[in-house]
Amino acid sequence: MSFSSQVKDELEKVIPSTGHCRAAALATILYCSGRLDRSRNTVTFLADRTAQARKSFTLLRRSLNIDCGLKQSKTGGSASAKNHYQVVLPRGKTEELFELLKITDRGNDGSFRDIQKTVASALLERMCCRRTFLREMFIACGSITDPSKEYHLEFDCSGREQAEQVQGVLCGLGKSAGIVPRGKLFIVYLKDSADIVETLNLMGAPVSMMAMENQRILKDLRNTVNRRVNCETANIGKTVAASGKQIEEIRFLEERGILDTLPENLRQIARLRMEYPDAPLRELGELAVPPIGKSGVNHRLRKLMETAEKYRSE
Repeated sequence: MSFSSQVKDELEKVIPSTGHCRAAALATILYCSGRLDRSRNTVTFLADRTAQARKSFTLLRRSLNIDCGLKQSKTGGSASAKNHYQVVLPRGKTEELFELLKITDRGNDGSFRDIQKTVASALLERMCCRRTFLREMFIACGSITDPSKEYHLEFDCSGREQAEQVQGVLCGLGKSAGIVPRGKLFIVYLKDSADIVETLNLMGAPVSMMAMENQRILKDLRNTVNRRVNCETANIGKTVAASGKQIEEIRFLEERGILDTLPENLRQIARLRMEYPDAPLRELGELAVPPIGKSGVNHRLRKLMETAEKYRSE
């Protein structure tokens, strides 16, 4: 099961307990996938998943306080086709539904998006209702990449008005959401891992949020280890290169008989470098008698290099 499916499974189990949140949830679901046929007094919505359909039916029944049945049919013969779920409304409930969804323009039958371009702003005034809106939008048209690969959450909106509403809600909650067109869709996306984690929590998916946090910790730890290994490798490379040059110059001084004429502290550090060619400066300093610091070792080696350079130029 994909990470997106896991998130949706978790979100589909969240049923709002208050009337205003149920209204926001139902408005979002119907806006994304609902159709109205007033002549037959039916509301039809599309759903890929059984849990999604069950939740939509439950919200419709509880919000309108009706006793109704759910009919299922399939579009075409494709195995991947969406299921149609149809609810027959008792007489007089259509107007009540419009009042619940804050729809003032009765319009024509058909998609709820044809009747009203966005979910009524009056349904999204409360923080809890905005969280409900994001939850149902994600179930209907959202997806999230496996956090072990990359950080990306998006809503595939059918129109610019819908995309701008989703973006507005996310930005109002402090998230950096962008919009980009993709074919006939408008994609609202989040790339920042902290924003995605907080959005999962806002939508009501704490289990998925913790799973992503665990992946974030593992990736951060792995990146830290890689940076340190790369840094150590680079330092070792520099030490080896510098050591090779130092040994070359010490041998030059030794072959010319110059090394024996130098002060004891320089001769000592030269012997140590020849004996321990891979040792870093700090270790050479600890081997010296008496021990000296890294800067002292560096100073003496530099004096040896300068002496060799002086005699080479003569």
